[in-house]
Amino acid sequence: MATYEDFTIDQGSDLALQLELVEADGSTKNLNGYTVSAKMKKTFRSTAADTVEFTSIVTDPAESGVVTISLTNIQTDALSSRGRYVYDVELSYLDSAGNSIVERVLEGKIKVSPSVTR
Repeated sequence: MATYEDFTIDQGSDLALQLELVEADGSTKNLNGYTVSAKMKKTFRSTAADTVEFTSIVTDPAESGVVTISLTNIQTDALSSRGRYVYDVELSYLDSAGNSIVERVLEGKIKVSPSVTR
């Protein structure tokens, strides 16, 4: 089950968040072979055209369990400051049989703090 976390984005600012992932037993999650993706939308039913995709990377070394998601100031400037967004972060990997396994690790809502200097 994914962790739930709400946060605020400053409109027109660069954003980078580092997520330190751990296993259920508290040990660091080894992310060798994993890819990460993260997206945000106004609603769960928003179209693909209304989706904002974070730049998402597994940070070297993968054994450290750190994922970085980021948005540029151009992306955050284009966000509507009215209302909230929903988002999630997913890890994926291929198991030994070649099946794609997807795990949602973080989800929640994002509030956009409006910018005066635009």
